[in-house]
Amino acid sequence: MDVHLVDGTYELFRYHFALPSHLTEDGREVAATRGVVGTVLQMLEQGATHVGVATDHVIESFRNDLWFGYKDGSGVDPDLKAQFPLVEEALELLGVGVFAMVEYEADDALGAAAVVAAADDRVERVWICTPDKDLGQCVGGKVVQLDRRKGLMVDAAGVREKFGVDPASIPDYLALVGDSADGFPGLAGWGARSAATVVGHYGHLEAIPAGADDWAVSVRGAGKLAATLRDHFDEALLFRRIATIERDAPTVDDVDELLWDGPRPGFPALCAAIDAPRLVDRADALRAALDR
Repeated sequence: MDVHLVDGTYELFRYHFALPSHLTEDGREVAATRGVVGTVLQMLEQGATHVGVATDHVIESFRNDLWFGYKDGSGVDPDLKAQFPLVEEALELLGVGVFAMVEYEADDALGAAAVVAAADDRVERVWICTPDKDLGQCVGGKVVQLDRRKGLMVDAAGVREKFGVDPASIPDYLALVGDSADGFPGLAGWGARSAATVVGHYGHLEAIPAGADDWAVSVRGAGKLAATLRDHFDEALLFRRIATIERDAPTVDDVDELLWDGPRPGFPALCAAIDAPRLVDRADALRAALDR
């Protein structure tokens, strides 16, 4: 069997900006919710059997206590933010597993669920469905990353080709270059090329020699980069901690919990509330196919 783990937060953002507005009679914006439910149904129609969707029920997480500038959702469109609980309810009623994160983040849930799935001998492949570079650290063995919009699958070799480092070194790489989407800056002067060259060779921050004269790789401005890393090493370790996926986040204990066996009784009423009766027809057709 294959297990599909979906970044619900990414999908909600994507559909919010890709689809035209759709307001219900009571004035609620629901276009993104309709889009996310529709895309999960599409996965089921294409043969997915075990599906889990991770969301940031609360955008803030424990990482906000680690770094003052970490993303906090303050700039998120209220019409989008209001759809997080709605899409979680809709997906639960559709019958797929939902990991609504509060202390942790959706990325943590994806990584944690991937660990559970990969440990099951019945599972052949685990698809982490998101283009988020953070999840590259979880790739390897049975686990691959899938950008569904581009139809692009990335395995461990693909991570190395894209970033110049192995999956296990992605947090070290991000510690140096930073991540503007997540709100931490990395270290001054370090860019994608220099970080890929140095981390790609040494693997982890602790293994990088303190002096550039001892580096086994050639990088422009090596002396200054080495000094910056040496002077801000604790900060680099903090950024690595922030960039590291917490693979013990609460998700499922067994992949059987992710088996889709049809929509729940409340699904038609919710679809009516978001003006999406076609979603009910699609879910019912899939359920009928399970009985054949």
